[in-house]
Amino acid sequence: MRSVQTLVAAALSLLTVSSLALASEKQGGILRVYHRDSPASASIHEEATYSVNVPFMPVFNNLVMYKQDVAQNSLESIVPDLAESWAWSDDKKMLGFKLRQGVKWHDGKPFTSNDVKCTFDMLMGKSAQKFRKNPRKSWYDEVVDVTTNGDFEVAFNLKRPQPALLALLASGYTPIYPCHVSPGDMRVKPIGTGPFKFVEFKANESIKLVRNPDYWKKGLPYLDGIEFTIIPNRSTAILAFVAGKFDMTFPTEVSIPLLKDVKAQAPNAVCVVEPINVSTNIIVNSSAPPFDNLDIRRAMAMTLDRQAFVSILNEGQADIGGTMLPAPGGLWAMPKEMLETIPGYGPDVNASREAARKLMQKAGYGPDKHLQVKVSTRNIPVYRDPAVILIDQLKGIYIDGELEVVETANWFSKVARKDYALGLNLTGNAVDDPDQSFYENYSCKSERNYTNYCNADIEKLFDQQSQETDVAKRKKLVWEIDKKLQEDVARPIIFHGRQGSCWQPYVKGITIMVNSSYNGYRYEDVWLDK
Repeated sequence: MRSVQTLVAAALSLLTVSSLALASEKQGGILRVYHRDSPASASIHEEATYSVNVPFMPVFNNLVMYKQDVAQNSLESIVPDLAESWAWSDDKKMLGFKLRQGVKWHDGKPFTSNDVKCTFDMLMGKSAQKFRKNPRKSWYDEVVDVTTNGDFEVAFNLKRPQPALLALLASGYTPIYPCHVSPGDMRVKPIGTGPFKFVEFKANESIKLVRNPDYWKKGLPYLDGIEFTIIPNRSTAILAFVAGKFDMTFPTEVSIPLLKDVKAQAPNAVCVVEPINVSTNIIVNSSAPPFDNLDIRRAMAMTLDRQAFVSILNEGQADIGGTMLPAPGGLWAMPKEMLETIPGYGPDVNASREAARKLMQKAGYGPDKHLQVKVSTRNIPVYRDPAVILIDQLKGIYIDGELEVVETANWFSKVARKDYALGLNLTGNAVDDPDQSFYENYSCKSERNYTNYCNADIEKLFDQQSQETDVAKRKKLVWEIDKKLQEDVARPIIFHGRQGSCWQPYVKGITIMVNSSYNGYRYEDVWLDK
C-alpha cells in the first residue's frame, strides 16, 4: 500500500502539471480568419450553409453537442452543453433534459427552459413569430410538443421513438435562441449564450466577434475575439494566409491542390485534411420539363465519370458513395459491392454512357437534336469547378449546358422555390445520421428537398429505419433506402469531398474532425502562442 506522503506528493505533482498546462494557454489576442463569401444573414436556423455556421456558432450553445476532440460523430460522443443531463422515458417517446442554472444571454437576461421551448416552437412552426426560412423544420416532424417543468427542466414529447433526435440536437445547426429576441433581430444582431458575443456584420466585408466575459464555462474563451474578413477569391485568400495576414484559413475550404501551394510557401503552417460530410451532387427540378422525364434524369446519372471528378478536383482524395457519408468516416455507408450494382456506379464508364445515350434517344434527343439547359450553381469555387466538369461530361449524351452562377445570398432561396432546371449543388449534412439526411433532403414537404422528389413508399422506410434501435438492422434498412434513392435519381451524388484546413504554428487548441463545420465548433479552447 502506498503511504499517505507518497499519495500527497503525487497529488501535488499532478496539480503542478495542471497549473503549468493552464499557464501555457495564454489569454488574449484576436484570431484572424478569412471567410469564403458573404452569408445571407446571421441566423443559423434560417440558413442552409456553413458559411453561416462557421462565424456564428461561437455566439451560441446547444442543449448537447458532439465532443470536439472525437473524430467521428456518433451518439456515444455526445456530451452536455446547456443541458446538464438527459434521459429517455421507458417507452422512448419522451426525451427530458435538466438545464444549467446561472447561464446568461449576452444581454444579461437569464437563460431558462422557456428559451428552449420558444426555439423549438418556432422550428416546428407553432409560435406566433415565424422564421422567414426554415430549412430544417422536417427534423422535428415526430415531436408533438416541447414542455417545461419549472425554469430548468424541459421535455421533448414524441409521436414515436426516434433515437436520432439526440444527434439532431447536437448539430451545430441546432443552437438555442433567446425567447425575448425576434427572428428579425437574430438575422442582423444575434444574441446567444456562447463564448463570443456578436459585434458587427458588414456584408461583403467582415464579421467580428468579441470575448464573452461572463461565459458560463469559467476561464473560457482564451481569445479576445475573432475577426472574419470576407474574401471570395480563394487564391487571393490563400496568398494572404501565406503572407501572414491571417491566422487561419476558412475551415475545410482549402482544396487538395491548393494545400501543396500552402505547404510550399508556408512550410511551418499546420494543415489537416478530413472528410467533411459534404456531397457534390446534381439537383434537377423534376416537377417541370424536361427533367420530369425519368429517362433523362437516369441518363445524366449514368454518364457521370465520378473518378474523373475526384482526380481533377481532389487529386484522388475524395470518396465515392451514395447519400450517406462513405466509410471509413461514415457509420452508415453502403458496402462497395452493393453500390456498384447501381446504374452509373459500375467500373465500366463507357458502357454506362452508351446506355445513357440510348435513354436520351428514347426521350427524343440525339446527335442532331441536343438538349439546351442552364446549369445553375453557387458563385464560389467548390461549386463552380465541378459544374464546369459536369457540363463537359453532359456533352457526351447530347446535353449542352450553360453555366449560370448565383451569389450565396440568393442561392438557397432560388433553389428552395424551384427557380432552376438543373444545378450543381453541395449538400452539407449536419450530422452523420440517416434521419437528418433522409428527412431533410428527400421527404416530400422539406424546404431542402430542392428536387421535388416525393415517394410515399420510401418515406415509410424513412420512418421504419428511424425507429429501429438495433444498429445492425438499421444499417441494412439505410442501405436499402440509399440504393433506391440513387436508382430513382432523386439527387445524383457525384462524390463526397475531403478538404483542408490550415493555421499558423502559433495557433493552439484547434481541432478539426469529420463534420467540424457543422457540429458546433466554437473556438473556445483556441489560444495564440505569440
